[in-house]
Amino acid sequence: MVARRGKPAAKTAAAKKGAVKKAKAKSGKTATFSSLETEMSGDLNIEIRKPRVLIVEARFYEDIADALFEGAKAIIEASDFDYDRIDVPGALELPAAIRFAMNRKGEKAYDGYVALGCVIRGETAHFDVVVNESARGLQQLAIEHQLCIGNGIITVENEDQAWDRARKDRQDKGGGAALAAVAMIGLKQLFSA
Repeated sequence: MVARRGKPAAKTAAAKKGAVKKAKAKSGKTATFSSLETEMSGDLNIEIRKPRVLIVEARFYEDIADALFEGAKAIIEASDFDYDRIDVPGALELPAAIRFAMNRKGEKAYDGYVALGCVIRGETAHFDVVVNESARGLQQLAIEHQLCIGNGIITVENEDQAWDRARKDRQDKGGGAALAAVAMIGLKQLFSA
């Protein structure tokens, strides 16, 4: 919501030609406005909502998912972002859940997404399908819909490797995925301005 305070200045010849006007934003920065009709001066109050991130967790390995979440949560909270947390059965469902969630609009819209999960190699080729298709789905969403997605799906040979990558005090891949989402949100804002 934008609220303007102050009186409009008198029309001038320069204003009619599209002169540039300045007003102070609530943050103390100067905002620039131009108009062919009138010139406005005064303070501009802008209420900006915190960025909101959706954390989507594949819960097939629940303890590992919780460890990944702890790392992601720490980064998001340190960034002063709001977040929601949902879960899906496995890594293949992560892209679909993000696609469903991207339809939210207004104050409930998400600025970014963090996909968390663990895929441990088994005895069949199913590992390759899950790893490749979940990563492809997330990348496709990011590119086609310009979504800010941090991919925190860890792909490992065994449970020891999974714990090493998931724990906050080790490789902290959940935190890394959240950091990627936060960075992409900032980059998207930079190029949207």
